[in-house]
Amino acid sequence: MHTRPALTFFAMIAFASLTSLLPAQEAPSIDRLLNKLPPPEKLAKHSVHSSLQQNDPAAKDKLLQDVRTAASRGNFPQALGAARKLAAKYPNSPGAASLRGMCAWRMRQYPEAVSAFEHARSINPKATLPYWGLALVEGAQQHYAGAMTHLRHLVELDPKSPAAYYAMSDCSLRLGHKQESVEYAKKATTLGPSEAVYWLQLAKAEKALGHTDATLNAIGRGAEVSPDSAGLLAIVGFSYINLNRTQEAIGPLQRAVRLVPNNYLVHAQLGFCQVMNGAVDQGITHLRKAVSINSRYGPAWEHLGIAYQKQGRHKDAVSSFEKATQLMPTARLPWQHLAEEYAAVGRPADAQRAAARAGRLPATPKKT
Repeated sequence: MHTRPALTFFAMIAFASLTSLLPAQEAPSIDRLLNKLPPPEKLAKHSVHSSLQQNDPAAKDKLLQDVRTAASRGNFPQALGAARKLAAKYPNSPGAASLRGMCAWRMRQYPEAVSAFEHARSINPKATLPYWGLALVEGAQQHYAGAMTHLRHLVELDPKSPAAYYAMSDCSLRLGHKQESVEYAKKATTLGPSEAVYWLQLAKAEKALGHTDATLNAIGRGAEVSPDSAGLLAIVGFSYINLNRTQEAIGPLQRAVRLVPNNYLVHAQLGFCQVMNGAVDQGITHLRKAVSINSRYGPAWEHLGIAYQKQGRHKDAVSSFEKATQLMPTARLPWQHLAEEYAAVGRPADAQRAAARAGRLPATPKKT
């Protein structure tokens, strides 16, 4: 008898977190990953720097550099002040108006932002940034239907913008239009196939529809286009483990462990999967590596004990299960395994005590 590793979850506070693997003692879940995808405004953050085209008369003004410098330092009050001066100096510049709108939006000065974006649109009806800005203002106020109106205008002007379709997928999902969200996300992946964030948005939309395989396939594609992202590879592997599909977890976890050879959690989960699929020697290697990195990670000791048990190495199994029960005293299965191994090495009294301890614990182990 064996159990899956007990996985606890952490919140990724930004998409950038995906490229730095894992904090200690926690593994990511699909839910937390997909719920922490960047909002569409994160994809528009470059707009403060790229609002003005080179042929715009305001593009060479020193005030533009003042805006950029203040924005890069996170000083948006100062950036907005400079943007206001720039827009006043060049009243016929759609870029200057849009820049003012972006800074006002960042400062949550929504009426001013709307006014600035509307002015930019009146100067150049074919400019895309004003529509982005108006959608961002609506989205910031949770007016997702209103945001969709501007995003539809945006894709009419720029039908090859994957970020726009990403935003439409996000808004559709928030409005409860799940199938539409999938279709928009698919369009984003078609237009931006090398960007993991679009594949993860597709995964989020597919998951909302309950499409497990499609969700994992999309996350897997995200990992493929981010071959150096141990975090994404680990999430794919952990997700398969949570679905009891341990054979499918081995591949991505092997790739992840090559990228982060000193991460105990990836070693532990890979070792577990290998043991469960008959590659016991390889599994022991990774499980021993896991406990050498973090000797207080109980599940690795438990699964190392299972591996030794499979090989008939009963004394080694006893040592591993003893360590597991010390670290996870409220988990029932390690005590059961320890009772079996005490019996196997001729310690019947210890076996009875371990079995009695297991009998007093709930069948589902508590996370430690």
